[in-house]
Amino acid sequence: MNTLICGSIAYDTIMVFPGRFKEHILPEKLHILNVAFLVPDMRREFGGCAGNIAYNLHMLGGKPQIMAAVGDDSQPYTYRLDKLQLSQLHVKQVAGTFTAQAFITTDLDDNQITAFHPGAMNHSQQNHVGDAADVTLGIVAPDGRDGMLQHAREFAAAGIPFIFDPGQGLPMFSGEELLDFVGKAEYLTVNDYEAQMLQEKTGQTLEALARHVKALIVTLGARGSLIYSGGRQLEIPCAKPDAVVDPTGCGDAYRAGLLYGIANGLDWELTGRLASLLGAMKIAHRGGQNHQFTRDDVAARFKQNFATALW
Repeated sequence: MNTLICGSIAYDTIMVFPGRFKEHILPEKLHILNVAFLVPDMRREFGGCAGNIAYNLHMLGGKPQIMAAVGDDSQPYTYRLDKLQLSQLHVKQVAGTFTAQAFITTDLDDNQITAFHPGAMNHSQQNHVGDAADVTLGIVAPDGRDGMLQHAREFAAAGIPFIFDPGQGLPMFSGEELLDFVGKAEYLTVNDYEAQMLQEKTGQTLEALARHVKALIVTLGARGSLIYSGGRQLEIPCAKPDAVVDPTGCGDAYRAGLLYGIANGLDWELTGRLASLLGAMKIAHRGGQNHQFTRDDVAARFKQNFATALW
């Protein structure tokens, strides 16, 4: 039983400026802003929501199928997916484009300046849910606007339950479009900031939105998460991380836990705690795909954190 992961594949170029932006930006000169930051520390990470979710789900023992669009510069990512034994059957290379990429510069106060180039992501609608075989569950994660709309329609038409995860793509959609997504999805997940934006755009409370889906999941960072399901509100605690190093990709790790729990019929208490644990295991490492674990590691950490067995 395959889980179809519709979303982005991207490169993240992360640079550290050993100073403070505020010391180099003159407020009275913003209308003629022209600054450059020397960044001696730089690294390039493999990322994108679809890549990160599939990476975690695969280590859990799930069967992810990535559906994404990449550009002419995708060879390093392609090689990585081959090494990880992650299927690329539905990863489409779009000629004449770059793979989506983010250029992130962080200063000593953890302020960030980010430039994002969507590239091939804008062609994600060239992929079709119907091209994937034996799919029993899916997710529509941040991707090109047209692709997200199309994949939600195709999941619904095929009768395949899916998670709607608007993420940073949420501002692209109107309130009416967001309600249409929610009406088609079986599950909805957002972080606390996105939850507020979702309520403002749709004019509906979280409780009202939750009545349209089997479960509405809201992540709250270090405060854990909330799961609205069946008229109940479950509070999911955080798992304790070994260290707090980099939150990049924690949300994607969490979503891999949700997908595994749903696919394997776990109750929401176990599913939420598994998702929380994966986020905690990720945050101790830089980048979205540099942490590693086995199922035995997960079982042991789960028992340690929550005093109960996972499997």
